[in-house]
Amino acid sequence: MQVIKLTGIRAMQMLSVPEPALARDRDVLVRMRAVGVCGSDIHYYTSGRIGRQMVQYPFAVGHECAGEIVRVGAAVTRLKPGDRVAVDPAMPCGVCDQCRAGRPHTCRALRFLGCPGQAEGCLAEYLVLPEQCCFSIKDTMTFDQAAASEPLAIGVYAVSMSMPVRGARIGILGFGPIGMSVLLAAMAHGADKIYGSDKLDERLAIARAAGATWAGNPQRRDIVADVQRQEPALLDTVFECCGDQAALDQALLLLKPGGTLMLVGIPEVDRVSFSIDELRHREIRIQNVRRQNDCVQRALDLIDQRQINIDAMVTHHYPFARTQEAFDTVAAYRDGVMKAIITF
Repeated sequence: MQVIKLTGIRAMQMLSVPEPALARDRDVLVRMRAVGVCGSDIHYYTSGRIGRQMVQYPFAVGHECAGEIVRVGAAVTRLKPGDRVAVDPAMPCGVCDQCRAGRPHTCRALRFLGCPGQAEGCLAEYLVLPEQCCFSIKDTMTFDQAAASEPLAIGVYAVSMSMPVRGARIGILGFGPIGMSVLLAAMAHGADKIYGSDKLDERLAIARAAGATWAGNPQRRDIVADVQRQEPALLDTVFECCGDQAALDQALLLLKPGGTLMLVGIPEVDRVSFSIDELRHREIRIQNVRRQNDCVQRALDLIDQRQINIDAMVTHHYPFARTQEAFDTVAAYRDGVMKAIITF
């Protein structure tokens, strides 16, 4: 089979390798049909690392995927050859203290697709996965939608932690695929007003079309002043989705006393800072968001039940052989790209 692996900074190569075998009775072999290019994949492509996670070349990234079951292990009960599936890229151990506490996303022995030191990614024609990672999808759901359910699940998880009641007024700073996932999940949850920002006008247009109350470009507008004029009491929750220090500073100024700052974006730096004066005087809560914590099925249900329309997220398609072109487009924010999908 063919697999595409990173071979250096901004370098990748298509290689021929043996088709993977089922190693355990509960494994399944999946033929890839769609793989989304994620911002974390781009971090590995352009810098070779995210924090302590360093790429050892060659290495295949990719974790947003959907495909078809080809073979199943002897103990597999939920799936059969021919089934169409979405994938949860997290493979927790199921027995550690974190898993037993309902936190499989912080499993002590977690393996995650496309994460250095854990598991090779899904930029391959075939992939072996545990049965528990695969979720059957209906024929009415496209492979694009199924692959996009992975980032959507992060938005669903972030919203579920921070919006216990309907009618919240929120901010989303950074309107890439994760910011859009938060917006769609917040709308489905009953958010009252949603304010967004991004440096790309094409993404702002998508935000408005998707239902944002207001969206502005921080390179041309004073985001804090604009939102404060519309919301003098400020916002209940702000989702920082771009990993940018300036956005973190803006987020604190947008939150009402007792508000919550949700850290969803991945910074390119090892350290960020906060104004302790702003945090302390208004008792701002800070909550990190680590992936999706068992929310893939919920995301799929929201898509299937038409409570969320994810289609506008996918703006570009590239065949498998042009994967590096897709990565270069996403890395450079070219051509109004929101989400690029690799097709097989």
